[in-house]
Amino acid sequence: MREETYFQTEDLSVGYNGKPLISEIRMRVKKGEILTLIGPNGGGKSTILKSITRQLKSIGGSVYLDQKELHTMSGKELSRKMAVVLTERIRPELMNCEDVVATGRYPYTGTLGILTEEDRRKVRDAMELVHAEELKDRDFNAISDGQRQRILLARAICQEPEMIVLDEPTSFLDIRHKLELLTILKQMVTENHVAVIMSLHELDLAQKISDFVICVHGDRINRAGTPEEVFTSEYICSLYGLTSGSYDARFGCVEMEAVKGTPEVFVIAGGGSGIPVFRRLQRSRIPFAAGVLHKNDVDYEVARSLAAEVIAEEPFEPVSESHIRQALECMKQCRKVICCLESFGTMNAGNERLLQAAQQSGKLTTRI
Repeated sequence: MREETYFQTEDLSVGYNGKPLISEIRMRVKKGEILTLIGPNGGGKSTILKSITRQLKSIGGSVYLDQKELHTMSGKELSRKMAVVLTERIRPELMNCEDVVATGRYPYTGTLGILTEEDRRKVRDAMELVHAEELKDRDFNAISDGQRQRILLARAICQEPEMIVLDEPTSFLDIRHKLELLTILKQMVTENHVAVIMSLHELDLAQKISDFVICVHGDRINRAGTPEEVFTSEYICSLYGLTSGSYDARFGCVEMEAVKGTPEVFVIAGGGSGIPVFRRLQRSRIPFAAGVLHKNDVDYEVARSLAAEVIAEEPFEPVSESHIRQALECMKQCRKVICCLESFGTMNAGNERLLQAAQQSGKLTTRI
C-alpha cells in the first residue's frame, strides 16, 4: 500500500507586507523522509519555513498537514504534530536548559502545565540523546550558540512530533555536533517514522542526508528532485552564481580557483596521493601541472579544478607513449618536479619514466 503524503503545499505564495517573495511553491514529504531546502542567502528559505509553521502569514495557496489545512488546526493540535526549531534566538528569563527542554511537553500537560514523572523522563531522554545532560542546570541565556541549538533540538524531540521543521540546524555547531545532530534526525526518520523539513547551507551534508531537495532562488522554486538529480557540478555553480572556484558534485565540496599561468611545478601523482600537494601549491599561488592521471582517479578530479594543466589518460588503460611524451615536454618547462607516488602499477608504469627523467634532470624535489 502506497503511503500517503503527510505534508504538502499547493501553489503557496510567501512574502512580507502582502508582497510575494516566492510563489507557486509545491512541497511534498511523507513520514520517514527528509526534505531539504538549499539556495543562496536571502533567497527565501527561512521565509518558506516560517510560513509553513504559521510563524508568518502566507500570502496565497494552501498548506496541508496530515490531510488537514494548517490554518484550521488549533495551536495544541499543531504542536502535537509539528515541532519547530528556527534560527531566532529565544531569550527566556530565569530558565535553565532543562526548563527550556521541558516546554516541549506542554502540549501534553493539563491547564496548569504540571509535568508528570513520565514527562520528566522524556525530557531527560531527549537531553541525553543530544549529549546535553551536563547543561541541564545551566542558564539558557548563558550558554553558547552551539549548545543552545542542541537544547532546542532536545525540546523538539521530547515534543514527540510527527514532523520537525528546522531552519539551518547545523549553524554554530562544530563538526562533531553537526554529525551527531544529523545522525539523530536520520534515526528519528527511520526508527520513529518522523517527517523532516529543513534548510541547510552545508551542501555536502544536504547531499548525503536528504531524500529530496528543493532549490530556492528567484521568485520560484528553481529545481526539485533527489540529491542525484540536483547535485551536479554545473547546476550548483549556476544556482549559487559561482564566479570563482568550482563545486565538485562527486566530493560534495568546493575548490578554490586554479592559479593561472605557465606551470612552474610538475606533480606526478595518483590514487589520492597528490591532493594535499595540489592544494598546497594553490594556496602558495604557484601554477602547476599534473600527470599522467587516469580520468577515473580521485587525483584527476581535484587536479582538474586546481591545476593549470592536466595530462590525462582514459580509465583502465595503460599510460600511453603519447601522454608520456606530452608530460616529459611539460616537465622541461617546469623548474621543479614533485613525485607523490612510492610505487607504480601496471596501468601507470609509464609514470615511472617521468620520475627517472626528473631525477636525471635534477628537478626532483620534495619541497614546494
